Amino acid sequence: MVLKMKMWKQAGAWTCAALLLVTMAPGVTPAQAAGSSAEQKAGSTLKTVQEPFMIKVVDAETGRGIPLVELKTTNNILYYTDSAGVVAFDEPGLMDTTVFFHMSSDGYEIPADMFGNRGQAVEVTPGGSVTLQMNRVNIAERLYRVTGQGIYRDSLLLGLNTPIQQPVINGLIMGQDSVQTIEYNGKLYWFWGDTDRPAYPLGNFRTTGATSELPQNGGLDPDVGVNLKYFTKEDGFAKSMVPTLPDGGNMAWIFGLMTAKDSTGKERLLTGYTTLNPDIVARGILVFNDQTEQFEQAVQFPSKDDWRHPGGQATYYEENGKGYWLFTEHRIPNLRVAASYDAITDYTQYESFTCLTPGAAYDGANTSLERDQNGKLVWGWKKNTPVLTQDQEKELIGFGLIKADDPRYYQLKDADTGEEVSLAQSSVEWNDYRQRYVMIGQQVMGKTSVLGEMWYAEADSPQGPWTTAKKIITHNNYTFYNPAQHKFFFKDGGRVIYFEATYTNTYTDHTPTPRYNYNQVMYKLNLDDPRLGLEPVQNRK
Repeated sequence: MVLKMKMWKQAGAWTCAALLLVTMAPGVTPAQAAGSSAEQKAGSTLKTVQEPFMIKVVDAETGRGIPLVELKTTNNILYYTDSAGVVAFDEPGLMDTTVFFHMSSDGYEIPADMFGNRGQAVEVTPGGSVTLQMNRVNIAERLYRVTGQGIYRDSLLLGLNTPIQQPVINGLIMGQDSVQTIEYNGKLYWFWGDTDRPAYPLGNFRTTGATSELPQNGGLDPDVGVNLKYFTKEDGFAKSMVPTLPDGGNMAWIFGLMTAKDSTGKERLLTGYTTLNPDIVARGILVFNDQTEQFEQAVQFPSKDDWRHPGGQATYYEENGKGYWLFTEHRIPNLRVAASYDAITDYTQYESFTCLTPGAAYDGANTSLERDQNGKLVWGWKKNTPVLTQDQEKELIGFGLIKADDPRYYQLKDADTGEEVSLAQSSVEWNDYRQRYVMIGQQVMGKTSVLGEMWYAEADSPQGPWTTAKKIITHNNYTFYNPAQHKFFFKDGGRVIYFEATYTNTYTDHTPTPRYNYNQVMYKLNLDDPRLGLEPVQNRK
C-alpha cells in the first residue's frame, strides 16, 4: 500500500511539472492553454439558461390537467406534475432531443407498447410544449393538492397563471395531516393535525388552522382550488391552535367539529380533542375563542379510554325534529350527541347505535343482544351502552347471535364482487340529489394498498344500513386516509360532490412522493357517472 502511494505521488508530481512546462512554453498564450475558442464557445453554450419545456398531462375524458403524475426518463430522473398537471422540464443535456418518459399515476393509466413500456417519446425543445393523455381508471377525478409547498411550482417556472393566491408556499407549510372543516361565522374554518415546516424536521403538533371564503361569498370555485388564510405566528409559520392544557400533553389533535349555541345564545365552534405524549393522555371538548383565535378547554372527560367522545368526521342531521351531531370516531357513523352546548360537553349524553342490550358491552360469544317480545333484534340509539363496531357485528354474525333474518347495519359488500369491505374511516353527509345519506369510506387491508382505497356507499339513514359499496379511488402501496366530504362545495344539488384525504406513504414501504407526501389532495365525484351503477332516485322503493 505504501509503495502504491509513492507511485501515485511521483506520477502526480510529473503531471504537475508537465502542465507547468506547457503553460510556460514560448508562443503558448494563456487563452491557448485554457482551450481553443471552439471549446470555450461550447462551454459557454452549456452555461446558457434555457427556457423549460412544458409537459402537460391531461385526463383523456375531461381534458383537465392531472396532478401527481410521475414522469421518468430512461436514466430514472423523476418528475411529478403539479396541480395544473404540468412539469417544467429543463434537464441539461436532454434539450433539443427525443426523450422517452415513462408515465404512471395511481388511478390513471396509459396503454403499454409491445415491450410493456407505458409512456411516450417527446421531442424536447426549449420553450416548447406537449400535451399527453392518460385514461382515468378511478371513478373519482383528482383535482389538486390543497396544502403544502410547491402546489403550482412548475406552472410558475413556466410563467403560467395560477388560480390560488399562494401557489408555492403558504404559512410556511410543507405538509399537513388529516383535515377537519366546518362553516362558522360566514366562513370556512379548516384545521389539521401534525404540520411540517421548512426550517426543521419537527413542526407544529398542536393543531394548525386556516380560514377561506365560501364559494358564494367570493371564494374560489371548488373545481379550481381553495385560498387558505392560515393563523400564523410572527415568523410566518402556523401557530398552535390548542395552547397547553392542564393535562400536560405535548401533542393535541382535534376531530369532530361542531357548532352550537352557548347559554347566551351565541353560536360557538366546538370540537373533540385528544392530547398525547405520545400515548393518549386525555380527551374532552374545546371551544374556539374568536378573539385569541385559539381553542380553549371547555371540559376534560373523566376517562381517556371511554367510548363517549366525539371524533372522526362530524355531520349534523335531524331526527324527529331534534338536531344531532353524528361522528365517525369508531370508523363508522355509530356515535351521536344532541346538538346543544350542554349535551356536547356532557359525556353521559353521547349515544351509540347498537343492538346490544342497554348497559351491556361486547363480550364475544357471550354478548347480550336486545330483542323484543317477538324475538326481533332491536337496533337503536342507546345511552350507557358501548358502540358496536363493524368487526364486532361481523363476529356476532359468525357466532350466530345475529341471525340470517336479523338486520345488519355495517356489513359492506363490494358491488362488483360481493367481497367484504372493511372500513378504517368514513365521512357521511346527506345528499339532496340522491335523497340519501352518502358515505365516502376508506378501506383497511385493500388489495392494492393497506389504507389507500376509497369507496362510495348510500343509506336511508345516517347510521345505515350500509350494505353495498363501489370503489372510486385506488392507490398502489400508498396511503390515502381520513376522508372528509365538503358539503359546502356540493354542486347541482349534490350531483357533484367534493372530498379530500391525506396522501402519505405512512403504513407502507413506498418512497415518499416529493411535495405531495403528507398533504391533502382534493377529488370530485359525479354521482351521475354510470360506472357507479346507482339506482335512479325516482325508481327506488
